[in-house]
Amino acid sequence: MTTTPPFLGRTLCAMITPFSASGTLDLDGAQRLAARLVGQGCDGLVLSGTTGESPTTTDAEKRSLIAAVREAVGTRATLVAGVGTPDTAHTAALAREAEQAGADALLLAAPYYSRPPQDAVEAYFRETADATGLPVVLYDIPARTGVRVEPDTLLRLAEHPRIVAVKDCGNDFLAAQKVMARTDLAYYAGCDEHNLALYAVGGAGCVSTVANVAPTAVCSVLDAFDRGDTAEAVRLQHRLTPLIEAMMAGGLPGTVTAKALLPTLGLPAGPVRPPLRPADPRTTAALRETYDLLTDVSSTPARH
Repeated sequence: MTTTPPFLGRTLCAMITPFSASGTLDLDGAQRLAARLVGQGCDGLVLSGTTGESPTTTDAEKRSLIAAVREAVGTRATLVAGVGTPDTAHTAALAREAEQAGADALLLAAPYYSRPPQDAVEAYFRETADATGLPVVLYDIPARTGVRVEPDTLLRLAEHPRIVAVKDCGNDFLAAQKVMARTDLAYYAGCDEHNLALYAVGGAGCVSTVANVAPTAVCSVLDAFDRGDTAEAVRLQHRLTPLIEAMMAGGLPGTVTAKALLPTLGLPAGPVRPPLRPADPRTTAALRETYDLLTDVSSTPARH
């Protein structure tokens, strides 16, 4: 069983990056959204991750986003800054800038596109972890990076004093359990459909895209489990499943579906940046219908 480092939190939102209608960074919107997420139960925010469109935001925008969100939420939530790039030197520079801007931790995906072997992946993680004094969350998402962070690599990296956690999108539940059993790494589910399952076998929590639009619903699953009401936790996870499927498995990235839904809820989002394209009106209407069904089900009395 892993233990959750108190500075990282349990229910983290992989926050979208709001833009204005013209596509510029909307810092006021980011502050409003961050404050809502924290107010509705998220004790951590991941900025400039996959959902935050990190490949299409500039280094200066990433710095500004951290500073603005820190101003909005203060110490009520941890801020984990995505800094991964295909270039070790650039990644280390982003890590130092994130530390200076007020981040509490770093999210570090394997270097993408070049598909380095495991010894090079390990060196990339170590060199970036050595660039700052911040704790590091390794991000295993081979479907996007093209390279897996193998379990043996994770076991070695767990010995580094600042590598403290994993955001797991590897879709290998056995490997995750093996690493959790042999290390003190805090494991976070990076796919919303795994939130309860990973938590039940010792995970530290989740980094949720769905929390952008339904933070309370995502938090309530782990809340029920923490109370010892596993039947209620299962019911609440099942209640969320249609929205998870609609947002994450309908053929569009979670960034696109979250940004389609948020304006219908009166919340800041703005457009996605190319090459991503916005959801069409029919898709947006279907997403809102699924969200409304979740809200309807939410009114059903909970069993305790």
